Amino acid sequence: MDTLRQSPSPCSSRPSSPRTPPFEMFGPVGIEAVLDQLKIKAMKTGFEFNIMVVGQSGLGKSTMVNTLFKSKVWKSAMPSLEVPTPQTLELHSVSHVIEEKGLKLKLTVTDTPGFGDQINNDKCWDPVLGYINQQYEQYLQEELLITRQRHIPDTRVHCCVYFVPPTGHCLRPLDIEFLRRLCRTVNVVPVIARADSLTIEEREAFRSRIQQNLKTHCIEVYPQKCFDEDINDSILNGKIREQIPFAVVGADQEHLVNGRCVLGRKTKWGIIEVENIAHCEFLLLRDLLIRSHLQDLKDITHNVHYENYRVIRLNESHQLPRGPGWVNLAPASPVQLTSPGCLKVRRRAQKDSKDDEC
Repeated sequence: MDTLRQSPSPCSSRPSSPRTPPFEMFGPVGIEAVLDQLKIKAMKTGFEFNIMVVGQSGLGKSTMVNTLFKSKVWKSAMPSLEVPTPQTLELHSVSHVIEEKGLKLKLTVTDTPGFGDQINNDKCWDPVLGYINQQYEQYLQEELLITRQRHIPDTRVHCCVYFVPPTGHCLRPLDIEFLRRLCRTVNVVPVIARADSLTIEEREAFRSRIQQNLKTHCIEVYPQKCFDEDINDSILNGKIREQIPFAVVGADQEHLVNGRCVLGRKTKWGIIEVENIAHCEFLLLRDLLIRSHLQDLKDITHNVHYENYRVIRLNESHQLPRGPGWVNLAPASPVQLTSPGCLKVRRRAQKDSKDDEC
């Protein structure tokens, strides 16, 4: 009598043969709902993005920021005889909340008035580097607290947009020294400011010379090749690297052209449309900073630049860790200790120690 072969039950979770895959789905589980959860959470908490603009006065930094986010983020002061030119480099920051379709973005813009405007510009990049490292230090001090905030305020600079004067020749020694130092600390995106002052041929020749200068001096601006995660990123970022530095024009006023309102600059021979790729490359810059690489800029800032700073600070510690999760940092510099963020952290730590004693 032949042995009857029993067919496996359709509800059985065990494979019927070695060829059957170990996991077999019989219907949707609902994993795609995770995207909806992330969207709802992002709508509630919003995002933070910190950008720094560096360049000489008169290159349209404030206008460019207002054009990027289509709002009066930064009010540019008109030059007058009553307002003296700053004798040293000063850094000014302003925060602005931008809301679009229910999504909030807390934007912090840091301007550097006085950069490169002096006769002697020796080490004019030190205040910029000091400010960037100070934001890393504040984040690190907050992160090392035993009782820390659920959401650490992120004031770290996610991107530094460097405005190159439209000379049409090549990078100046000041530009090279600044980019060579800053690209190791922050994401740097160079742009050719006031590109409408150059012809198309002059613009392309200027871009080629700048790219050659960057390659000669081993300056890796964003996006770097070593951070490409897959072939798609490599293709997309490769096209961006071919166009950097972008030739941009900023304008925060609307004009009527052929029955439609456009952002542009009005000249005697016509209107330069900033959102027209035939006139300038502003759209490429906006897509890079906001529409395609905003989160990547934040991720590289946290996982690469901040992590490098964190490793250096921990290696400078004068004592070994006492155990898992315990770190004793060496005293910070006087400038860092007197910063408002560090004083706040110290007061909170002292308050926690007093509560423990009671």
